[in-house]
Amino acid sequence: MKRTSRDIRTANRYEVLRQIIAESPTSRQELAAATGLSLATVATLVGELLDLRMITEVGFEDSAGGRPRGLVAVDASGGALIGVDIAETYVHVELFDLALNVLARAEEDMRPGESRPEQVVGHVAAAVGSVVAQAGVEAARVLGVGVSVPGQVDRDTGVAQYAPNWDWHDVPLLGLLAEHIAYPLYLDNPLRACTVAELWCGAARGRGDAVVVNLGTGVGAGLALGGGLHRGVSNSAGEWGHTTLVLDGRLCHCGNHGCVETYVGAPGIMRNLRELDPRSALLHPGDQTATIDALARAVAQDDPVALKVVQDTARYLGAGISDLINLLNPEVVVLSSWVASRLGEPLLGEVRRAVARHALGRPLAATEIVLSPIPTDPVSLGAATFALEGALQSVGQRTSAKRTTVPARSRTAPPS
Repeated sequence: MKRTSRDIRTANRYEVLRQIIAESPTSRQELAAATGLSLATVATLVGELLDLRMITEVGFEDSAGGRPRGLVAVDASGGALIGVDIAETYVHVELFDLALNVLARAEEDMRPGESRPEQVVGHVAAAVGSVVAQAGVEAARVLGVGVSVPGQVDRDTGVAQYAPNWDWHDVPLLGLLAEHIAYPLYLDNPLRACTVAELWCGAARGRGDAVVVNLGTGVGAGLALGGGLHRGVSNSAGEWGHTTLVLDGRLCHCGNHGCVETYVGAPGIMRNLRELDPRSALLHPGDQTATIDALARAVAQDDPVALKVVQDTARYLGAGISDLINLLNPEVVVLSSWVASRLGEPLLGEVRRAVARHALGRPLAATEIVLSPIPTDPVSLGAATFALEGALQSVGQRTSAKRTTVPARSRTAPPS
């Protein structure tokens, strides 16, 4: 879709604010150098952000023989952002100030069979209400709620088009949420959320090309190419978890066989464990979180079964990541989300060894493979930036807490 001048202006405004949040305090000259925009354009955008009270003037710095340069910084109290991470087994919500500091958290467990849209909406509404109450923020200060849901989404209409693990088809998720949540709502999926979080605050910051491998119940790969988020023509890029790893392999929720997800997602790891030791005390049938936690503890104690499960999982994961490295030649591959966080360094070490066996030497030599360094939930953080961008689309119009309609359009990052 061709970008309009308004789209470009929104993207530039977003990029300038992103840089101010990352480097506060900073000068207009430094912003121009960092963003590649002209000084005049930066000055105009800074003026708009000052009018919105998202940033503030914080004094001057001396320049080499010239006039002192005015410094600006993000006004952390200028608004609040909410990020919602809807996963197959939980709903996690965090409320941030404008400097992206976490002010409150809430989590709702979702049991097997609790995946009907109205049940998920109830969990989200409860958790959003909880973080607002915990933080004690006025409703008018909440600029918006970014919502991440697994699967394929239409972010323009707020529809969850397809979530294979729940068998969701064309669920009007934001419309359902708007009946309970009186803030502007913005939708995308965890692949995009994790990638934006890494671009803002994590291992992909300052990198031109990065792959963020999201390891949870589902699996995918968020792509940052040329310094910006890559979405694909239908916002479907990154469905690496549904690429074929084993011909005629395990049956996947998507209907195909041998998908990456069936070997390295949490249910796939549980199956790896079950096939190795059907009676293992580490296995908690029907409870992914408990099984992965038990596995992580056992690995720390050098349990041979747990070590073999992680090694086998990394063998599959390494083969899949090697394909991404050979295909995309990224600067960094980031292992993100809750499975990667819990299994941590033991998984990372095995993955690096497995990738070294499969990837071509030249692209591998240029690629760093790391765990996500983000200390909070990366999906909630990334989702919060959906709301931040949405708030920047109408300069000069403060978001009303009474607004409940789904925005016509929202992007999580400037188009590349």
